[in-house]
Amino acid sequence: MADYAIIRTGGKQYSAEPGVQLTIEKLEGG
Repeated sequence: MADYAIIRTGGKQYSAEPGVQLTIEKLEGG
C-alpha cells in the first residue's frame, strides 16, 4: 500500500498523507 492517498473533492485531486485528508474534508466543508 502507498503511504499517501489520492483524494478527489469538487473535481480537484489531492495527494495527501494519511490524516491529511481529514484536514481537506474540513477545508471543503464536507
